[in-house]
Amino acid sequence: MKWLVSLVGAGLVMVTLRDLFHTLWHPTRHGGLSRLVMTALWRLARRFRAPGRIVGLVGPLAMVTVVSMWAVTVVLGWAIVYWPHMPGAFTFSPGSQAAQEPALLDSVYLSLVTVATLGLGDIAPDEGWLRLVSPLEALIGFALLTATVSWVLEIYPALTRRRVLAVRLALLRDADPTTQQIDCTAGALLLDSLATEVARVRIDFTQYAEAYYFHDGADHSSLAAMVGYAAVLAQRCEAAGRPEVRLTGVLLAGALKDLASILDQRFLHTGGPPTAVFAAYAADHGRDGTQP
Repeated sequence: MKWLVSLVGAGLVMVTLRDLFHTLWHPTRHGGLSRLVMTALWRLARRFRAPGRIVGLVGPLAMVTVVSMWAVTVVLGWAIVYWPHMPGAFTFSPGSQAAQEPALLDSVYLSLVTVATLGLGDIAPDEGWLRLVSPLEALIGFALLTATVSWVLEIYPALTRRRVLAVRLALLRDADPTTQQIDCTAGALLLDSLATEVARVRIDFTQYAEAYYFHDGADHSSLAAMVGYAAVLAQRCEAAGRPEVRLTGVLLAGALKDLASILDQRFLHTGGPPTAVFAAYAADHGRDGTQP
């Protein structure tokens, strides 16, 4: 029975590690529990039509919630591993009152101390297999801290790339270039750079799916509000006289179609054409007139 309980705890730890791996390190970033948490928080904020400032906190709060969920699950999982063997398989420092506490409380305390890599030493494993297994929790705790820092350092550059593209599109929309103005070498270079940035954002949504749940703020920095104008530019290039402009227009339209496919497949599920997907994207990010 003791080993069965310990296996349950080990299974809980493995589920957490799997979720962490699929959220941060898997090439397609298909997180399980973490994705459910982020989606639930986003839909809750959208359902109650929270103000823009509140919606803007959903992404950061979701990341904090997910990391806290990982940490709590790891601590509880290892505590369950220790619990059936407490206190007989452990050594307590002289004068310590820990042995008089409930076994579950001692197990949670030992798990917290170990995962935080404090190494206080007032409770130490005595049996051989525990002496080998217990340091693994410290390694997992260190990996969790490193993964959290890496996650933050990866997600914000992706958000920056998305917002830079939105600002470029906003500036172009304000300038409102005609087909004749775009029909030149400079126009072809402009459209080619836009297609490249759209492709980068598409990759970001694939590798950093949680970036979708970050609100971009004002319209001029919101890709949800500006991506439709990129489609307008691509359509204008169909009437251009220069073949290089028409080619870059096709490239931009293809990149937008690919981006719409990813958004629809992973987040929106409209099953419609790119125009319908981008409209749903704008509405989901409060760009339908319901948000300031």
